[in-house]
Amino acid sequence: MADNKNYEDMTPEEQAEHDRIAKEKEAAEQAALPYKWKQTLQDVDVTVPVPKGTRAKDLNVDIKKKHLTVGLKNQTPIIEGELCKEVKIDDSTWTLEDQKEIFIHMEKVNKVEWWKNVITTHPAIDTTKIQPENSNLSDLDGETRAMVEKMMFDQRQKQMGKKTSEELKKEEILKKFQAQHPELDLSNAKIS
Repeated sequence: MADNKNYEDMTPEEQAEHDRIAKEKEAAEQAALPYKWKQTLQDVDVTVPVPKGTRAKDLNVDIKKKHLTVGLKNQTPIIEGELCKEVKIDDSTWTLEDQKEIFIHMEKVNKVEWWKNVITTHPAIDTTKIQPENSNLSDLDGETRAMVEKMMFDQRQKQMGKKTSEELKKEEILKKFQAQHPELDLSNAKIS
């Protein structure tokens, strides 16, 4: 496979191979982290294994708006760093499950975007490949769902270097105006 080719210029077979390799690399990077995590558009859940028999009083878990520290007291933290995005501190919690893992639930401030990682310095996932659970999208009211779908479309368009829905809409308005006023030269018109 030629790595210097643009993704759009690849054959479907080359794209599938590229995606497979990228997915394997991402899976290996995520598996190497000292925690597991998953997300919805609303929240992020992190599970951190700790030695069996650990008690809550032995833990140091600090959730801040843009920072997370997790570990055993008087030891190097298992997780410490800047969060990918901001969280709502008052709606974020942690619990010790079965004295062997810490479950951290963080509510996102921005509930319409995917996180590429938990801690900014940790390996990122490809957010364009996230397939949201349809049940979650269908749980949203019509207006919110439309906004989320539009934002997901715009995010994919931007990542491919294509026009967003807003830019396409402005372009369409300019074309209609031009059709109604053929006497005007709008070839150099810029809409912002």
